[in-house]
Amino acid sequence: MKKLYYLASCSTCARIIEETGIAKKKFEMQDIKTEKITPAQLDEMKNLAGSYEALFSRVALKYKTLDPKPSTEKEYRKLILEEYTFLKRPVAIIGDRIFVGNSKKNVEELKKAVK
Repeated sequence: MKKLYYLASCSTCARIIEETGIAKKKFEMQDIKTEKITPAQLDEMKNLAGSYEALFSRVALKYKTLDPKPSTEKEYRKLILEEYTFLKRPVAIIGDRIFVGNSKKNVEELKKAVK
């Protein structure tokens, strides 16, 4: 399976899609704003990433307003399912590998995997 979870309005996602050539590689693309992540999809991501916390974005603007902050896997899962901005993005799945977020190292690894 080749799948990308992204936000169409995110310039960083657009840059990574362009840099990696994902759009030309027959990935299934899901804009998480217009097509919500299902519990099954999130659970699959968690199984590959190791935790819901690894999928959770602490740079989301809404995170700053959370009080109390999430501290359990159950809370991270609930928040990601309720609000798309809490998913660290983009998330690419290639077979049994997952690439979460936009760190330079992650994007470089994704580029290698996409080729």
